Amino acid sequence: MFISFEGIDKSGKTTQTSLLAQYLKERGHRVLKTSEPGGTKLGIKAKEILLGPSHPKMSKISELLLYLADRAEHVEKIIKPALAQGKIVISDRFADATLAYQGYGRELKMEWIEELNRIVTQDILPDITFLLDINPSLARQRGEKKDRMEQEGQSFHQRVRQGYLELAKSHPERIKIVPGEEPPQSIHLTIREILSPYLASGEQKKNSPEKARLKRASIEGSEDVI
Repeated sequence: MFISFEGIDKSGKTTQTSLLAQYLKERGHRVLKTSEPGGTKLGIKAKEILLGPSHPKMSKISELLLYLADRAEHVEKIIKPALAQGKIVISDRFADATLAYQGYGRELKMEWIEELNRIVTQDILPDITFLLDINPSLARQRGEKKDRMEQEGQSFHQRVRQGYLELAKSHPERIKIVPGEEPPQSIHLTIREILSPYLASGEQKKNSPEKARLKRASIEGSEDVI
């Protein structure tokens, strides 16, 4: 299972990612918690360029391509192997972030981003995405502006928020809006409630008769070889 968290800066994504990872581990699941940008060695370098103070006037296209390079490496080196091993992957940001920030925020062509996203993700999408929705003016009260993106103006973050809401409207089966203004533990409980049917469905598939039959066949085949 692949879970992602999205939202504007200071929406509480990182906190909720950690709370959910801990909860799932306590239930016996194998969990990989990761983030974008910066989930790989290459990604760490990309993050320094993208969010650090050294390139305040970076072009929109350069910014887009750096985020996509980070994602391509992230999918190939981290996400795909973890999913192949049967782990639950929880990512703090994924492809929706580029549509919201570079598409709606920077006002680049959505068609470009959608096609490039499809290439770098290798058509991998989260099974469920939690969008923590919060007013940008409230988000700014949660701490000082630290990185290059957080230092963008109010209108930029409002466009990003609106972009996320439009994405949720277009993909309601995957993107679940969660009010981000509640206390962290209340938000966590809401997320657990939304996720519960997905976990139950995953358990049923894992323990299905067909899975059991294939497992028995595999064991019997091994015994024949011996």
